[in-house]
Amino acid sequence: MLDKLDASLRFQQEALNLRTERHQVLAANIANADTPEFRARDFDFSRELAKAVKEGRGSSSMHLATTSSRHLQGTSLTFAVRELLYRVPDQPSLDGNTVDMDRERAQFVDNTVRYQASLTFLNSRLQGLKTAMQPE
Repeated sequence: MLDKLDASLRFQQEALNLRTERHQVLAANIANADTPEFRARDFDFSRELAKAVKEGRGSSSMHLATTSSRHLQGTSLTFAVRELLYRVPDQPSLDGNTVDMDRERAQFVDNTVRYQASLTFLNSRLQGLKTAMQPE
């Protein structure tokens, strides 16, 4: 029973984590819209979600070098996305930038709406579990 609950909640957790990472990628694309030779990036959300649920989030290979044993060990953010892809531009620009602001804004809004939907679904799931655990 707990395995099914954990799998169900893990799916939503990974979906939220990937939506956050996609939000960062899309925000970087928008921020670099005027940068010459910048290539817009994105990733295949469904493939990355399937990988994250199946394999879990990988551990970081970066370690903080310390000069004393009394130093705190640092932690680095690990991204579940293993493969960022380059977008093929609909209309290339003269400066080599491949960011299409209309597409980026649309993807950004779509990602935001889906993130909110995942939060709503997770909240209703947790409320249902809370209700089931309360005595009558």
